[in-house]
Amino acid sequence: MTVFRLIPGVQSYEWGIKGGEKNSICADLAEATPELEFQRNATTPYAELWMGTHPILPSRLADDKSKPLLNEVLCKNPGLLGDEVVKKYGTSKEGSLPFLFKVLSISQALSIQAHPDKKLAERLHAEKPDMYKAIAAFSGFCGFRPVREILHFIEVVPELHSILHADDALRKQLQTAAEAQENQWKGSSNENASNIVYEALKLAFGKLANTDQKVYQPAVNKLVARYEEARQKNKTLEVSEDIADLVIRLNGQHSEDIGIFCTFFLNVVHLQPGEALFLCADEPHAYLSGHILECMAASDNVVRAGLTPKARDVDVLVDMLTYRSTRADDQLLKAERWDGDSAYPNPTLLYDPPIEEFSVLVTTLTDKAGKSSQRALRGPSVVLVVEGKGTLQADGQSQELYAGLVLFVGANTPIEVSSDHKLVLSRAFLEINA
Repeated sequence: MTVFRLIPGVQSYEWGIKGGEKNSICADLAEATPELEFQRNATTPYAELWMGTHPILPSRLADDKSKPLLNEVLCKNPGLLGDEVVKKYGTSKEGSLPFLFKVLSISQALSIQAHPDKKLAERLHAEKPDMYKAIAAFSGFCGFRPVREILHFIEVVPELHSILHADDALRKQLQTAAEAQENQWKGSSNENASNIVYEALKLAFGKLANTDQKVYQPAVNKLVARYEEARQKNKTLEVSEDIADLVIRLNGQHSEDIGIFCTFFLNVVHLQPGEALFLCADEPHAYLSGHILECMAASDNVVRAGLTPKARDVDVLVDMLTYRSTRADDQLLKAERWDGDSAYPNPTLLYDPPIEEFSVLVTTLTDKAGKSSQRALRGPSVVLVVEGKGTLQADGQSQELYAGLVLFVGANTPIEVSSDHKLVLSRAFLEINA
């Protein structure tokens, strides 16, 4: 047997969406697995649905009487992982799958954070690259804005200018970095451009991150009061209406927090269903609202920068960031047609980030007699039915598909999916290139 139903786990955090809301997607999907014994509460915020072997909330097999942990089954049956995966990652009980698959439902901003790279992760236990794909409208912070935008905000937002003590030297260094970056984007061969940008952003962001609470809290209050007054009196501001509204909204969720000023440093990204982003390690980000599928290396390492009551490790944070600066649209992860299936009427799409630990397939069947025949993968995969109904054939078995169903598919197992209705499957997998 190489295909079996999984019992996912549910996490409740304050930033999740309450069970009584119509758009509580995590709660909706959790209800599809009777063995989870999920008791939906109208006032409980449901934030994450976990699918994998992470020790904090590991999945179990649904159809086995003893409900064994997935990682226990994989340890006893390493063939389900595939020879290449076992050779590379082993079968440790601490995490047989190198990736963790999640659904997130977000009603308010999570902390601004970054995940460590391999070198730093040796001290913090594991690295955590991250990919997310919108299943409904989503917004978030992702990476540093172009230097020119940051410099502009420092010059025109008086509260930001004040807390940074933005003297001529800082502005000149940022101006030099902005010019180097723009020339690089135009094709200049200045090999030092990236380092110039790195040094300037590290200096400016380091000043922000190290600002004393007694300084930044009054500045936040002054900024928010000014934006609220402008909105009430229909006054023109130095920033766009969207930026002002975001500052006010973040203060309502995280009052007087230093992270509110990160609005002027970080890109604000808006995704529509089907659009995706990949986050390298050491990149600052925060989820603001919406619903996403998230796939990540199996780690819970995080260093926080703001929008949180939890401790911020400022020194580690400032030193670990890459200070890669880019335009928001440049951060999208483009989907490609996957060559591993024959599908009607729509092709299966592959989201393939530039790392080994995971990739994601999305199959969408929309017409009657829709069908997708997918080749065997040389590694394990976890399938989530995001929407619709259908049937999956594999290993001589037939499995009914319905929204919220979670399946594990072992290595070297071809599958065939069919539906007379709309059906959307997302499949996280690991396949090591030969």
